[in-house]
Amino acid sequence: MPHIEVRDVSLIYNTPAGRVAGVERASFDIEQSEFLCLVGPSGCGKSTLLNIIAGFLAPTDGEVRIGGKAVTGYGMDRGIVFQDFAQLFPWRTALGNVAFGLEMKGVAKAERERIALEQLQLVKLEKFAQAYPHHLSGGMQQRVAIARALAYNPSVLLMDEPFAALDAMTRDDMQRLLSEVWRETRKTLIYVTHNVAEAVYLADRVVVMTPHPGTVRTQVPIGLARPRDPLSVEFLHYQKELLRHLGGEPAGTN
Repeated sequence: MPHIEVRDVSLIYNTPAGRVAGVERASFDIEQSEFLCLVGPSGCGKSTLLNIIAGFLAPTDGEVRIGGKAVTGYGMDRGIVFQDFAQLFPWRTALGNVAFGLEMKGVAKAERERIALEQLQLVKLEKFAQAYPHHLSGGMQQRVAIARALAYNPSVLLMDEPFAALDAMTRDDMQRLLSEVWRETRKTLIYVTHNVAEAVYLADRVVVMTPHPGTVRTQVPIGLARPRDPLSVEFLHYQKELLRHLGGEPAGTN
């Protein structure tokens, strides 16, 4: 059984102008510990679909199942990382932010701080445990957000363009770090991005979505060993293939 099943998921928004489709009959499976990227043009429903999997939105039709159980709302089996740096609590230190989910679960202070520090070590921020978010760079804040999402040990990690607002060098560093964290934790990971090179660098498989209303156009397995060289001929081949699909051209088009 796949870890996550997305079955004919659609979402219709009611707007002053009428009913608008956000996602239309999207279907795919995700295996245990797989790293899957969702790519597509702006407005195609990537983030909407991620929010349905997270349980923040209920589909109009279809269903999502995780571990064989239908998703009916948000659960602690899913950790979430957003793009916005403001997702951290400004009045809490890095350690306090990472420990927050454990605190909500009633974990004793000493135990939750031990776990939080382990997660900060995983993202190479243990020296900044007592720093507040405004003392940290954008990349460091996103590392804290990743550590916080992992701290209560969810089986699934959902990430919505978490590095889009970072400068190019920081984004490259964060992609390498995330790849290392995923290899260490083996979480089932769904990552939304509009960046084709990022998808090829990170993913085991890329789901390409159509323009609005979004559905699955195709799925592309990335058969590259890790760590990946973005300048290799093979890497560039996968980028070109994804760009063809995003342009709506057949895979064999030159």
